Amino acid sequence: MYKLYTRPNSGGFVVEAALALAGLPFDQIDVPKPPDPAFLDISPLNQVPVLTLPDGNSITESAAMCILLAERHPDAGLAPASGSPARADFLRWMAFMASVIYPAALRFFYAHRYTADPGGLEAVKLAAVTEMDRGFAILDAALEDRDWLVGDKLSLADIYLVMLIAWHPDIEKARIAWPNIERLWAVLRQHPVMRKLNASHGMWPA
Repeated sequence: MYKLYTRPNSGGFVVEAALALAGLPFDQIDVPKPPDPAFLDISPLNQVPVLTLPDGNSITESAAMCILLAERHPDAGLAPASGSPARADFLRWMAFMASVIYPAALRFFYAHRYTADPGGLEAVKLAAVTEMDRGFAILDAALEDRDWLVGDKLSLADIYLVMLIAWHPDIEKARIAWPNIERLWAVLRQHPVMRKLNASHGMWPA
């Protein structure tokens, strides 16, 4: 059985969605702040989420967890099939979001980690939002005339994207600035699994 260490309104949202969509049983452990010392043995940087696999090994990085779950459970349709043209797009956009937007969000919400100058916090935050905005503009363009970010049906790339847009510090601006992302988000806000998860994570209005 899988074991998911997570916190509300964290990257665990998309991993929890992946497990739920695949119908996989899992134990969910909400990690307190500060964490239990035993948690630091599997996540030395105190990162959530962490996914412990049925074989007992644990991995961090939510995008990696999504890709792994899609590979291990292909019948669940979490991603385009391996070897398909859309699979390349799936890997591309998952890596893009994980390397551009996710770390920019971390720099905004945890600016103190990224500068030794107490007077530099606002500059770190401003640069982070600028980087987020650049990334979202690229993704919005990729969604032009498309229902889904990759392939012809919902994938974890779509859920990962709406999780990230929900973290934008000016959500009303985001909904206007990137109408294609908002269109996708509007669909997912009505998805039964997303509605259930949002009730526990509180990432956007019900």
